[in-house]
Formats: sequence, structure tokens, C-alpha cells
Amino acid sequence: MTSKLRAAPVLAGLLLPATLPAAAQGVPVKELIVATAPSAAQRASVEKAARAFYNFWNTGNAALLHEALAPGFIDHTLPPGRPQGPEGPAFASRNFRQAVPDLRVLVEKMIIAGDYVTVHMHFTGHFTGTLGDARGSGQPIDFIATDLIRVTDGRVTDNWHIEDNLRLLQQMDLVPKP
Repeated sequence: MTSKLRAAPVLAGLLLPATLPAAAQGVPVKELIVATAPSAAQRASVEKAARAFYNFWNTGNAALLHEALAPGFIDHTLPPGRPQGPEGPAFASRNFRQAVPDLRVLVEKMIIAGDYVTVHMHFTGHFTGTLGDARGSGQPIDFIATDLIRVTDGRVTDNWHIEDNLRLLQQMDLVPKP
């Protein structure tokens, strides 16, 4: 197995052109991260922090959030009205659980690449509470989200996220369905 791993870069160099075609070079890439297999200790540390973070989203248990997040945590896609730092996810969870008290999160895929983790989630529940002035009447909630988190020294330091908010708001009857 080791010989195959060592040969892989050589084979890749032989099989891939030295330069990319002009069309492939046209998209600017701000940061390129090439995944390498983390050591067993790094993988365990990164996975532990990621699991604590997503267990927090599944349960709303603030102790899990405290375990997962670094004090200097940064949300790089901070929505308006949400505080920056570790209080941001706590604020979001409290507010969302007021609307969907039975919220559940299933991690569909978790990809660890060094200190970065990509997580694809599936949220479910029922809109039985309130969101702003809107009151739910039990509408089922079923939407997806994807995060990219960075874990340093066993704690989540950064998060970039995107949620299917249009589908969520349509399910809550807050925006028209097509």
C-alpha cells in the first residue's frame, strides 16, 4: 500500500498535463486546499470538535457548544442580527428552537480534510412555535444546509455556512410556494 501511495504523485504527474487548459485557468481561486490524510490524533481531535458542534445543533445543549467552539470563533457568513463569536450559534439555536422546538439535525456527510471539515446536514421538525410575528401550525420542516468549519487545537475556530432558507420559509408559509 505504501508503494502505491508514494507512486500516486508520480503517476498523477505523468497522467495530468503540466499546465491546465486555458479554460480551466480562467476561474480565480483565492485559496486552494489540497486534502491530505490527517494523523490519527489530528483526525480524532477534529472529529470530536465537529461532532460536539453538530450534536449541539441537534440538541440545543449549550454545554456541547462550549466544548466545540474556540473563544475566538468567527462566523464568516454571519446573518444580520446574529452576534459574532461563540454567542452567535447559541443565539441562532435558541431563536430557531422557539419556532421549531422538535428540531433535529442529521449529519448526512462529514468530510475531514486536515483541519477543515465539510458537513452536509438535513434539518427536520415542525413549526409549532413562533418566528418573529409568525406562529406555526405544525407545518413539517425539512431542509438542508452545508457547513465548512475549521478546527484548530481541538476547537472550531471558523464556520462558513449556507442553508436552504427559501425552502424553509416556504414550508413555514412565510413566502409563497411556486
